[in-house]
Amino acid sequence: MPRTPLEERAARVRFRRAISLMVMTLVLPGSAQLVAGNRRVGGVALVVWFGAVVSGVLLLLVGLVHHQALFTLFSSTGVLLVLRALLVVGAIAWAALFMDAWRIGQPLSLGLAHRRAVVGVNGVLCLSVIGTMLFGAHVVGVQRDFILTMFGSDKVVGAHDGRFNVLLLGGDSGAGRWGLRPDSLTVASIDAETGRTVLVGLPRNMASFPFRQGSPMAKEFPDGFDCDGCYLNGVSTWAQDHTELFPDSENPGIDATVSAVEGITDLRINYWAMVNLEGFKDLVDAVGGVTLNVRQPIPVGLPHESTFHYIEAGTRKLNGHDTLWYARAREGSDDYSRMARQKCVMNAMLQQVSPQVAVRNFEKIATASTEMISTNLPASELDTFMDLALKARGQKVSTLSLVPPMIVTADPDIDLVRSKVAQAIDRAEGGTTAKAGGAKPKPAPDSVTGGSLGSLSEGYAANQAEDLGSAC
Repeated sequence: MPRTPLEERAARVRFRRAISLMVMTLVLPGSAQLVAGNRRVGGVALVVWFGAVVSGVLLLLVGLVHHQALFTLFSSTGVLLVLRALLVVGAIAWAALFMDAWRIGQPLSLGLAHRRAVVGVNGVLCLSVIGTMLFGAHVVGVQRDFILTMFGSDKVVGAHDGRFNVLLLGGDSGAGRWGLRPDSLTVASIDAETGRTVLVGLPRNMASFPFRQGSPMAKEFPDGFDCDGCYLNGVSTWAQDHTELFPDSENPGIDATVSAVEGITDLRINYWAMVNLEGFKDLVDAVGGVTLNVRQPIPVGLPHESTFHYIEAGTRKLNGHDTLWYARAREGSDDYSRMARQKCVMNAMLQQVSPQVAVRNFEKIATASTEMISTNLPASELDTFMDLALKARGQKVSTLSLVPPMIVTADPDIDLVRSKVAQAIDRAEGGTTAKAGGAKPKPAPDSVTGGSLGSLSEGYAANQAEDLGSAC
């Protein structure tokens, strides 16, 4: 039987009311219950909602004024656990409010078309809110698992002379030999206040070097690591074969390598990070690639492989696979040219991976990082280094590589090495060396060798530069 105009109007009013109750629940959870007379549920929901909004605004303001406090908060596994639980509970409670708003809208009093529309709107809103909050809980869980998995140490080492010195080790993955022979060794010396960074590169083929005084390796090799075929990248393997000399060490190979780097540079190492170079490509892919200034064609793969190709010269955005080959290719190159290219990749990653990119791709980055990096950096220091990384972005990165022609790697002048390291750090800090003009910038080399600006005889620009970005 057809409805009268009055009945049609009443049906439209009921439909609009039902839709309005759901929209109210979306904008102000609990308001639909207040309108319906359920003050207890509505009041509690609104108080919780306003509390969450105010807390979010305060956190945003704190982050804008003092973002390290925000880093501290969200690097705490306890806080992350509570936040994850609150997001899950909030999702369930909000869903319950949507269902109650649907009930308050009296769906059985609506016509079939209106009833279907109300069910569809309610379903879309409910699932959207629940999905968003549960995804947020998942991301928080990934962050917490990432911190627990990667940052297991609890030994905090304060800055030395106002700087954090972090040893970055690049190693190959493989059964039973993950990173046992570091393919690259770099000390990132970071100003504890400004984040100004100096990258000190050590060649893997350095020989006849001393170890830190008092270390097990110094006692074993009092005259330096001068055995036949003994190079810097072999210290780790030697220590792993003589673990009885390191009874209190969980990582004899890394600890021995640290003592070697400290003996060479006279820098005290705060922390180390071992990077699986094969896994590095996953990190580059996770952030959407990296843009590099390719100065010469760089071979990717081996000539007999079907995927063999060249990265052509020019400004190129590379994926993880090609970035790894750019950093490691040996064709037409030498170890020191490779070191220069590796420094350029480090600088590009630092400058190009913005906080926005990190947030957008957080889960991919966390997964790649967990598989790629092993470190003794404690979770309690994560906020400090996140803050320093932000400060370092946009600043010049200085670099010093202890390679020919400045250093003879087979028989290094350790006093010269330590002097050069101290001068590089002093210049980065704007110290007396910089003020006195004691280190005039070298003119840019005209040649390009192995994809790096410079040559073995004159040195590679990226291996010794006040501004690594301009040398790349």
